[in-house]
Amino acid sequence: MTFAFSHTSPVRDANASAGGRDLGALPEWDLSDLYPSQDAAELKRDLDWLEDACARFSEDFEGKIAGLSPEGFLDMVKRHERIEAVGGRLMSYAGLRYYQQTTDAERAKFLSDLQEKVTIYTTPLVFFTLELNTLEDDAYAALFEDADLARYKPAFDRVRAMKPYQLSDELEHFLHDMGVVGDAWMKLFDETISGLVFTIGGEEVGIETALTELTEQDRSRREAAAHELARVFGENIRTFARVHNTQAKEKEIMDRWRGMPSAQMGRHLSNDVEPEVVEALRDAVVNAYPRLSHRYYALKAKWLGLDTMQVWDRNAPLPMESDRIVGWDEARNTVMDAYEGFDPRMSEIAEPFFTKGWIDAAVTQGKAPGAFAHPTVTDVHPYVMLNYLGKPRDVMTLAHELGHGVHQVLAAGQGEMLASTPLTLAETASVFGEMLTFRSMLDRTTDPKERKVLLAGKVEDMINTVVRQIAFYDFECKLHEARRGGELTPDDINALWMSVQAESLGPVFEYMPGYETFWAYVPHFVHSPFYVYAYAFGDGLVNALYAEFQQNPDGFQDKYFEMLKAGGSKHHSDLLAPFGLDASDPKFWDKGLSMIEGFIDELEAMED
Repeated sequence: MTFAFSHTSPVRDANASAGGRDLGALPEWDLSDLYPSQDAAELKRDLDWLEDACARFSEDFEGKIAGLSPEGFLDMVKRHERIEAVGGRLMSYAGLRYYQQTTDAERAKFLSDLQEKVTIYTTPLVFFTLELNTLEDDAYAALFEDADLARYKPAFDRVRAMKPYQLSDELEHFLHDMGVVGDAWMKLFDETISGLVFTIGGEEVGIETALTELTEQDRSRREAAAHELARVFGENIRTFARVHNTQAKEKEIMDRWRGMPSAQMGRHLSNDVEPEVVEALRDAVVNAYPRLSHRYYALKAKWLGLDTMQVWDRNAPLPMESDRIVGWDEARNTVMDAYEGFDPRMSEIAEPFFTKGWIDAAVTQGKAPGAFAHPTVTDVHPYVMLNYLGKPRDVMTLAHELGHGVHQVLAAGQGEMLASTPLTLAETASVFGEMLTFRSMLDRTTDPKERKVLLAGKVEDMINTVVRQIAFYDFECKLHEARRGGELTPDDINALWMSVQAESLGPVFEYMPGYETFWAYVPHFVHSPFYVYAYAFGDGLVNALYAEFQQNPDGFQDKYFEMLKAGGSKHHSDLLAPFGLDASDPKFWDKGLSMIEGFIDELEAMED
């Protein structure tokens, strides 16, 4: 049992730069709902309590689970949840402070030291899941006949799913302690990425601003940014290759000892999703590449007046698109109006994020790139991190992360053991929030040119969420498989990256020298291997859900809120059943992909 701090949001390499223009008053986090400061007496109190509580938990229950009555088992579960809550609060506070300023040595040390202490304190708890998996099936089933315990069964069923891959108690304790070493490689990646300096237009900028230059209207600026990104990635490629080699090898060793049938299996188990469902999704998307990304990018090349697209054109704005900067207040109102239009309960839940310091929006040097929503613990509230720079896609990122936040607030009622949603379902509310915002903006648009820009932007977001993330997934599959054969040079990894890029983007693209290194900055490959397919899963799921909303709106909102409130207490099949949807049906994914095709159809019709 560890209290890891992880990203829960999309990798977005296409946010946009405000170039120093005024965006209004951008909110910052108020972390005092967790702890007043890193030196707070409350923090030391909780750390001391955690050490004692873990030791007493071990004394009271280790070697005794098989003999517990349902009442005794329930007491154990509730004590375990309390330990999770306190440990999660500690690590959330340290992690959020660190991501605000990853280049701050004091914050990095505080996080590292706290992680080490929490790991040591929680080591006596390793027996909990190990011993649970030694129970006979009949005894296990009998426990959950108790009405008070029955609600916890889905969480324990997920633990039991690891039973075939469990090692000896001694080895599991060893791996628990070694988790601190793996975290060090993540920190090295984060600190390296956050410390990169790019010189663009005579100005030194961080990675977020450099990446956003790829969405500027001026093509020469996009080209310059792409070459500068490639230059800096190239200079640091040995470090990134070392991180990936080490982590992939560590995973291969652990998977081999556990007897995992594939590198992806651990992620499928944690996502509570069947491998064949993921493969059906993957195959459906790959088969649709020609109908989606290849077709759209050929259309975009025509709009840009190009015979061949370069990589710096992929996220270029359309020629008719304005470079208007969206201020923070306008972004907030746009998203909140869309949420309100769907259901007032949704905007009511979202409101405190803006008014109580639950969002950190500004771009600052050393701040972690990208965006995420971190749920912290169920007796506090989530925190949303953005790097808001004022382009329309930043508004969609706000809608996305706020959707995560709403979901996390609603699921908190399930408690620590059941609130956390498998990644495949964790993206549902976020992508749905984006869809609501997009539809609201589209419905208000009467100008054909603005409609075209909105549709094209949505198609690009969907391609980045579905096509690009499945290409990322294929890259990871190839990377981990290749690493089993030995050390990978940077050129080896570069070649794997290019093999999926050409397939997914299509024949209209050419690739500049240096683009082969662009795998280096994607944090999910390091923080959460195989996380990325969850985005495609979530997008397909939301497309199917939204189609159901359009066709059968009566009562949809209540069913939707019940789904979010369920958190991780139900399997995806049970959550989708009230909507008449089934993710194990291959046609389910085609239904979701057909929505993207429909938008491309509409864009092509505008050419006539």
